[in-house]
Amino acid sequence: MRMMHRCTGILAFVWSCWKLNLAGAMEFRLSFLMTAGMMVINNIVWILFWVLYFDRFQVVNGWSFQDVMMMWAVSAGGFGLSAVLFGNAYRLAPLIANGQLDIILSQPKPVLLHMLVSRMSVSAIGDVLFALMLYGVFGDRSFVGILKFGLALGIAMLIFLFFVVIAGSLAFFMGNAEGISQQLFNGLLAFSTYPTGIFSGWGKLILFTIIPAGFISYLPIGLLRSVDPFFLGQALGAALLLAVGGTLFFYAGLKKYSSGNRMDMRM
Repeated sequence: MRMMHRCTGILAFVWSCWKLNLAGAMEFRLSFLMTAGMMVINNIVWILFWVLYFDRFQVVNGWSFQDVMMMWAVSAGGFGLSAVLFGNAYRLAPLIANGQLDIILSQPKPVLLHMLVSRMSVSAIGDVLFALMLYGVFGDRSFVGILKFGLALGIAMLIFLFFVVIAGSLAFFMGNAEGISQQLFNGLLAFSTYPTGIFSGWGKLILFTIIPAGFISYLPIGLLRSVDPFFLGQALGAALLLAVGGTLFFYAGLKKYSSGNRMDMRM
């Protein structure tokens, strides 16, 4: 009962943070709409590139235009959800390097979870909307199709989230790791928007190991087009491994954290 009460309290805390983050973002409605809208437009520009490509070529190593659109939906949606719900993950390196975890350490909540949910990326809301738009046009809108798309978004979100947690936690050991963590994230994001069929040999090996973008970009083939149990098991395993590994790596680094002696107050 005590454990259940604690879990209920944590869920209520997370829900409250999400509501406050959204309320803060909506305070300036015009800025909110423009920021999210510009991200949708930015993504549409990339889609126009693929429209022009498929106007001349019908497939990309077995990938159809619909497969590529769903790849973008999964990638944009997975990243968007991670940045909307756990926005501080993408600022973890500078927060650590500048000693800005002090106020979170003083609170009786799980440090990593508290840090992650303390911020929302407004522009990432545009990524989520863009993903839903693509799915509405190109996706399987049956009940099973919606369930599969939801699972794909969940897997992609976990991979994005805990990959950047690991990258940002390097700051515990390296000091200012903002540059390298940003480069690692950019690599994951970029490679998750290209069909895995165009890579081979060492390139494909890297995409399924060091930079696990392959588990995101292959979801339209291995889950949405038809369920490949072997790949799905690998993708779920990779997401779980990153979640556990990222959490352990963060707390191992937290033991080396140096306070910034900041006197802040959260309202």
